[in-house]
Amino acid sequence: MLRKALSFIGDAKQRDIASMAAGMASLLVGNKLGGLSLFAKGAIGLEGHWRAAHPDFDGNLLDRWNKAIAFYERTHKNETNRKLHLVGIPFIVGGAAGLLLFVPFGPRWWVSWSSFAGGWVLNFIGHGVFEKSAPAFADDPLSFLAGPVWEFQQLFGRGKDQPGRVMTDDGEVRIINVQPAEPALG
Repeated sequence: MLRKALSFIGDAKQRDIASMAAGMASLLVGNKLGGLSLFAKGAIGLEGHWRAAHPDFDGNLLDRWNKAIAFYERTHKNETNRKLHLVGIPFIVGGAAGLLLFVPFGPRWWVSWSSFAGGWVLNFIGHGVFEKSAPAFADDPLSFLAGPVWEFQQLFGRGKDQPGRVMTDDGEVRIINVQPAEPALG
């Protein structure tokens, strides 16, 4: 039935976004396997759209990760949106873990449900009211992983001023391998 409903969405990228959203909604009604399957289907589709939109990209996994981190950072500039994400993303991550781990409709599952839904509300308010842009995952599906990593780095003081993290001229963030300096002999 869902496949038929998704077929009414003409644009393939919009279908993949809808599939990811349907996967998250499925988690919220206790359908763990179906939710994960729909989410994965959408994420794989969006990654295909990303690669089609970036035909010049021929990097490895670390290069792709760096692009995702840089994109996430570029699409989250508004200070209020940043603060809402610092609260919302940990709620989403913790809530998603609970939705997957706990028995549906039990007390701990409802706490997880509330955390997951509340985190998304904060993030959508941040984007819609303050950032005035779509969430990053609509254009880069790795944002679902890069976002929480970036947010936790900010939360624990390991952000853009971290040694080994440089911004290139084209606005990309690169993570470079920084070796400690050799002690001076003398």
